[in-house]
Amino acid sequence: MPRSPARCCLSIAAALLPLMASAADDDRPVADSEGSGWRVLGEADFVNVNCLPDTWTWTAGGVHCTGKPVGVIRMKEPLTDFELTLEWRHLSEGGNSGVFLWAPPEALESIKPGQLPRGGIEVQVLDHGYTAKYEKSTGKKATWFTTDGDVFPVGTSSMKPFPPVAPDGRRSFPSSRHSRGTPEWNHYHVRAVAGEVRLSVNGHEVSGGAECRPATGYLCLESEGAPVEFRKIRIRELPAALKE
Repeated sequence: MPRSPARCCLSIAAALLPLMASAADDDRPVADSEGSGWRVLGEADFVNVNCLPDTWTWTAGGVHCTGKPVGVIRMKEPLTDFELTLEWRHLSEGGNSGVFLWAPPEALESIKPGQLPRGGIEVQVLDHGYTAKYEKSTGKKATWFTTDGDVFPVGTSSMKPFPPVAPDGRRSFPSSRHSRGTPEWNHYHVRAVAGEVRLSVNGHEVSGGAECRPATGYLCLESEGAPVEFRKIRIRELPAALKE
């Protein structure tokens, strides 16, 4: 028996609901055509700095990190002006990781397993459970960090953070909260141009800083004690015409 037009419309609408919900949930910014200088990063683009051979396991879609030991892998070539997009998720509550930008070569020299770069701008990758974990282990209130996308200089590097600023004046705290807890995926868009860093979390610009020194160096992925995964890692280096 043929269905009425009204029933057909209702059936079509019902079929589209999952797709509409998926689109609404996916608030990641879309790169302006993957042909505009964007390229996918994979195992061939990185070298191990001070992790174990099995710390990082690459697949067709991304990379799994055991979190042990603490350390980093870095891109083979240094970067100056670029945009980066990636997705990440922690696999345990309270996981800790990060992405280092502009880590100078000397900051990576001779660092041993268990150590992090001595310079660079870190884009924090923290699970929400890290706050309770920190407060329980230290007995102190977690006032000097957040779990929604802090950006800050490490070691010998410097940066003028965008407000809101952490109590110590070094970290840029996120202006709004958009990070998702484990095991959900998060999308980061990083724009690092002319000494300025801007971070967008799940489609919302939240933190960053200016006057970064140095403003050239290596991009690193961080292993810091907990299993984490990165996928859909894409980058485009920006010639002068695309910096505005």
